[in-house]
Amino acid sequence: MTKARFATTRRTVLGGAAAGAVLLGAPALLRAQQGPVVMAALNPLTGAGGNYGPGMLATIQAAAQAANDAGGIDGREIELVSEDTQTSPEAAVRAARKIIDVDQAIAIMGTWASSVTTAVAPLCWESRTMLSAVSGADSITRLPHDGYFFRTQPTTTLQIDAATRFMLDQGAEKIAYIGPQTPFTQDSIDMMGEIALGAGKSFDSLIYEADKASYGSEADQILHGEPDFLFLGGYTPDVTVLLKDLFRAGYEQRMLAFAYAVNQALVESLPQDVTNGIYVFSPTPAVDSQAYQRVQEILGADVKVDPYSAQTYDQANLMILAAAAGEPTGTGIRDALRTVSQGDGETVDNVADGLGLLAEGKSIQYSGASGPCDFDNRGDIREVPFLFEQVQDGSFEVVERR
Repeated sequence: MTKARFATTRRTVLGGAAAGAVLLGAPALLRAQQGPVVMAALNPLTGAGGNYGPGMLATIQAAAQAANDAGGIDGREIELVSEDTQTSPEAAVRAARKIIDVDQAIAIMGTWASSVTTAVAPLCWESRTMLSAVSGADSITRLPHDGYFFRTQPTTTLQIDAATRFMLDQGAEKIAYIGPQTPFTQDSIDMMGEIALGAGKSFDSLIYEADKASYGSEADQILHGEPDFLFLGGYTPDVTVLLKDLFRAGYEQRMLAFAYAVNQALVESLPQDVTNGIYVFSPTPAVDSQAYQRVQEILGADVKVDPYSAQTYDQANLMILAAAAGEPTGTGIRDALRTVSQGDGETVDNVADGLGLLAEGKSIQYSGASGPCDFDNRGDIREVPFLFEQVQDGSFEVVERR
């Protein structure tokens, strides 16, 4: 029998009439203690992140379902509500206010774009709602979030360090960065330039406005320095336009981009002459783990699991386990997170096993589909391996893992 109920635009009513009658006759505090534990998925179901949001939501739903099948948190079911950020800070703030004020969720999982997470985070720490994200901008964990935030996505520092050293290892002499204004752009440029110049190479950069119909002048400007390795720092919509303009400008040197930008949808939308040879990189999930195989089953056996879906699966498991180990509140999750993510207890890779051990009074350490979940005091994941691939004839070929 299915226990979890999921709502996309409003709260789901759980329980039958008999249970409702019993609760209505009880004091308000008792009703709250016996009612469902409300958590929320806030993912990019549309907009620039729309290729990833549905998969992220599916893994969060699956974790909540598994928890409910295992008896929930001290017998209380997880009630999961879902909202679409539209990959827009404004839409995300409206959705988060509804989740916090109306749904009264204790946790929000899976914000994607750094601009969205930056906009939503203050609402969460002010209301003591736990927030988890797959955003990478270093600036996010510099905010005064008071511990009500963690992320499974590596920081800009980790990502740009890996990307720059990959280009250098490929023999780059003239590196250039081009991308739209985002919360992580300037940090990325500063770090990439420092590493490149420190290695005795040249470096150039250009920041452009997002959502333009053409980047012809920007392409001409960045190519004036004759880079032999160009880093594309944007999202799928603007990178699609930029690649066309770089091709028209005759650029034939190497390019590296985030895998969330140059993805299968982009490759299929452009001629192979435009995309062949582009390198992409992303955090790599723990592909040999049982948790990863579980996510594959959730998304479909023939689906290549993207890092965000693996990460949100882990976020949902961690949120539920922390709520069970401590108190089912945002503060309770905050205080118990590291006791279930990086303690010295028995290793678990799914919420059902974790709940069982916690019910027996045992300690646990969660390691999931995205790998070990070890967070520093800011809420940043400490270490993540990266996968580098190259586009060849419409598909992605593995180059290396590092």
